[in-house]
Amino acid sequence: MKPGPILVVPCVEKGRGGGHLVRSLALVRDLRGRGREAWLYLEPGARAARPDLSRLCGNFQETWVFSGSPGPAGTGAAPWAFIVLDRFYTPEAEFHRWAALAPLIGIDEGGPLRRRFGFLIDLLPGPYRGTANIKDPSLIPLPKNRRPVRGFDRAGEGAGEAPPPLRVLISFGAEDPAGLGPLVCEALNAGNAAGELDIDYLPGRLHRSGPAPAPGGVRILPPLPGLAEELAAYDLLITHFGLTAFEALYAGTPALLVSPGPGHEKLARKAGFYSAGIGSRGARRAASLLFRPAPGGRRVLNRDFPAKLCPEQNAARHGLDRVQKQSLAELLESFSPLSSPVCPACGNPNRPAEAGTQPVLVRFPRRTYRRCPCCGMVSMERLDPPPLEYSRDYFFDFYQKQYGKTYLEDFPGLMAAGRERLKRIAALLPGKTAAGEPRLLDIGCAYGPFLAAAKEAGFSPLGIDPAEDAVRYIRENLKLEARQGFFPETEIPAPEKGFDAVCLWYVIEHFREPRRALAGVRRLLRPGGVLAFSTPSLSGVSGRKDRRAFLEKSPEDHWTLWSPRNCRRVLKQAGFRLRRIHGTGHHPERFPLPGGLTRKGGALYGPLLLLSRIFRLGDTFEAYATALPGDRE
Repeated sequence: MKPGPILVVPCVEKGRGGGHLVRSLALVRDLRGRGREAWLYLEPGARAARPDLSRLCGNFQETWVFSGSPGPAGTGAAPWAFIVLDRFYTPEAEFHRWAALAPLIGIDEGGPLRRRFGFLIDLLPGPYRGTANIKDPSLIPLPKNRRPVRGFDRAGEGAGEAPPPLRVLISFGAEDPAGLGPLVCEALNAGNAAGELDIDYLPGRLHRSGPAPAPGGVRILPPLPGLAEELAAYDLLITHFGLTAFEALYAGTPALLVSPGPGHEKLARKAGFYSAGIGSRGARRAASLLFRPAPGGRRVLNRDFPAKLCPEQNAARHGLDRVQKQSLAELLESFSPLSSPVCPACGNPNRPAEAGTQPVLVRFPRRTYRRCPCCGMVSMERLDPPPLEYSRDYFFDFYQKQYGKTYLEDFPGLMAAGRERLKRIAALLPGKTAAGEPRLLDIGCAYGPFLAAAKEAGFSPLGIDPAEDAVRYIRENLKLEARQGFFPETEIPAPEKGFDAVCLWYVIEHFREPRRALAGVRRLLRPGGVLAFSTPSLSGVSGRKDRRAFLEKSPEDHWTLWSPRNCRRVLKQAGFRLRRIHGTGHHPERFPLPGGLTRKGGALYGPLLLLSRIFRLGDTFEAYATALPGDRE
């Protein structure tokens, strides 16, 4: 199936520079070049409000720019695979507008809604609250031209010849609202009486006051189609914190920063750049750093200064010391975001405009976890489908790596656990079963140990599992009934009055939409029938000890993380009454206490085991519920 188009929404407001628009233009162009349909979005009236934007767009194809209703055909539909917001500071109303259409990916998002984005990519380090899924400056459009590793050229020194002038480029972005470019030009030119600097100044295309007159020996450059490719030709770049500074790192060109304000100054220093300071004072200090005092009141060029900026060291710090392996366009092209606009467990009764905006708990490179404020369920969103398939390998290789034995080797132990579970189910069924053997459905039955235990206990069992090999084993070896397929998509031959019990042992967390799965179970159960399931517990000792580590180790196909606390509300909304929670997976040795005391045989092992059972601190649990009276929809 052909993936949907990608919409890229840049920041174009005055005072935000032109970097966001330039980056978004490049991204759309690169995606299109790779054969992926992509569009640049400009609000209706944006060009009328800012006619200077055309200077940045250059020869960008107008047919790739989209305005008006957010759909390629202008219908207001939502065909987007996902939407990339390079907005710097996304307003709340706008965020909700885009979130209602498709999954959102924020690029260098700095606004207060940062924690509500499903996915975040930080290309540049910043004062962001909360981590991003991916932090990688090497994803920015990087130049092909790079300086030799040996550093900047000092040819001619020591050979009786005057060394060549140092080439300096001054560029403060497309807008330069603080007017730093002319200030730095003036300061450098004042100390360059001997002509030891060859100074180029690139005025911003959106500079409000227009290009400054060329003071003395400063050469004003015309707009460059690709500034990044010119950086390697210079011995020093003077700029502010932004894309150009990082492009210079990759090109191997030393960069000296002058900041328009305290925010940029803080970012510059935090990112490891040498900053001369803020505003006019910073411009003057930049000149004083390049020229040192000499006898007779003269000032001479400090030729060693660019090398002291340590571009190689700072480039390594940001992963810019090696050839670019992947561009932002290549990364985004690999994404197929899987996220839900509402809580997958309860539907989250937020208004549609606020859908999918629960704050994020934790992020990993390809996964994001949220907690629903309504039911407390923690659910996963992914940038791509899980890399697991429910085949024979899942029950042998994957199972063996996790438990030290294959599924069939563990068959006797699984049957023994099933017998205990069946006792708890039977305790909720006396006098309520249909005529004959009680009918039981095991969803995700695998190779059938629970089905075998159920048959042994007097039930009439039926299993369903997506693994063809497992279903064949049940039919041929256990002589029991099983169907291959995915629940609830696969039709189940339910008894006329419904099943007496439906079980999901370590299965419910695998459903992207457990609410839909529970509705399917409710349709199959008769009133008073038993729903029984087991699942990992986020509120167990491991989840409480280190929630981030617990979620990081959570299998990549576990879409929801349950806890005994959130079961009751979720099940009640789905038409069930929670009757019992049985804590399992107790690990006293995982309590954050000295290991010798908590290990089996230690002084605290027994008391902690009792404590774990009383307060349901096991890393897994079982839930038993009965279907409430009412129509089976």
